[in-house]
Amino acid sequence: MTAQQGAGVDHGAMLAEFERLALAAGREILAVRQAGFTADTKADSSPVTEADRRAETIILDGLRARYPQIACVAEEEMSEGRVPAEIGDAFFLVDPLDGTKEFVGGKSDFTVNIAYVVDGTPVVGAVYAPARGALYAGRPGHAEQVAVSAAGDPGGRHAMSVSPCNDPVRVVASRSHRTPETDSFIAECGEAEIVSVGSSLKFCLLAAGEADLYPRFGRTMEWDTAAGDAVLRAAGGRTLLLDGAPFRYGKRNQADDVDFANPYFIALGGLKDLPARR
Repeated sequence: MTAQQGAGVDHGAMLAEFERLALAAGREILAVRQAGFTADTKADSSPVTEADRRAETIILDGLRARYPQIACVAEEEMSEGRVPAEIGDAFFLVDPLDGTKEFVGGKSDFTVNIAYVVDGTPVVGAVYAPARGALYAGRPGHAEQVAVSAAGDPGGRHAMSVSPCNDPVRVVASRSHRTPETDSFIAECGEAEIVSVGSSLKFCLLAAGEADLYPRFGRTMEWDTAAGDAVLRAAGGRTLLLDGAPFRYGKRNQADDVDFANPYFIALGGLKDLPARR
């Protein structure tokens, strides 16, 4: 699919489909947690569970039935060596259970991530946190948070947008992947309020105006970030490389890393520029 074809997609209808699939995947994840599960270890030493696999099957079956012309790049398929030969300029990125470590540890900061990328930019995204009963959704010009019932049904909705920078700046950081580089960056920003949360919820806090800055000096893959990034951009935020250049998706044949691996980045809520560092 070309970028021009991607631009002709009904983003509202696509986002509704993302919401339906994310909620269905979330119900399956919670069912697996209630029934009990064991965690396996993948080749990259990260954990994977039956919840990851079942959720991915639900999402990919739905996307491929509705949008057979659009390539899907999904974490568990990729880990098994099932890689699309071509992704074109418009494709889906799927992480069926982002924050598996949190899930295995009995925490609530895990999410279902579904994103649509056109010409390197995530333009439609849904992030669902089943244990929190919260879904975050974004498409060009509109971002919203949806309350989800214990049964996994959508309820109240309200629009989201980034907020003007708080003083002190509110920095959101990874709960389980903090690095010395992250701590150094935060220290160089001067006085700051630190908010710790897991998975792609960090992007969503920026989109909801609850945080201002998310520096990531640690390894991520595109399926980890694309959905949350789409929600943030829809809410008026940005994600940049460390030099201020735009953060792009669809990275393949990288000289220094594997396909779809991300460089370090900084996500901004209402900040107009990267903060001055001491």
